Amino acid sequence: MMLYRALHAQTNYLRPRMAKIGLGPGQPKILGYLWVNGPCSQRTLAEYFELDPAAVSRMLASLSSSGFVRMARGEDRRTRLAELTPAGREALAAWDRCCDEESAIMLAGFSPDEVARLQDYLTRIHANLRRANTGTAPDREAL
Repeated sequence: MMLYRALHAQTNYLRPRMAKIGLGPGQPKILGYLWVNGPCSQRTLAEYFELDPAAVSRMLASLSSSGFVRMARGEDRRTRLAELTPAGREALAAWDRCCDEESAIMLAGFSPDEVARLQDYLTRIHANLRRANTGTAPDREAL
């Protein structure tokens, strides 16, 4: 329950700031992926983020209409690649500043060791839940 409450508080903090930049839920991670990895297909994004391709399609359409992403032809007629625009880079930089502020607030009073332990715990929680969702056994050595 505490993870849910923390997520809810984080969402309430970030959503208005996201909207002020012109972004919607899920869109900042798409921009971040494109910044790091360059142009890619909708399928690549859906697989990486474990999202329904239709949801990614809607996000890309919205990002494109906002001028943050440009859709270009891929190697064949069926493939389209999402590409970050200069406006998308600016929106991502603004989002990164919001996240830096949020992290400073969220982790106020934590020691560097506590932050490292929290990151480790959350990483392990994520891995455990992913394994449970895929039906694979936990790797005891990784725990």
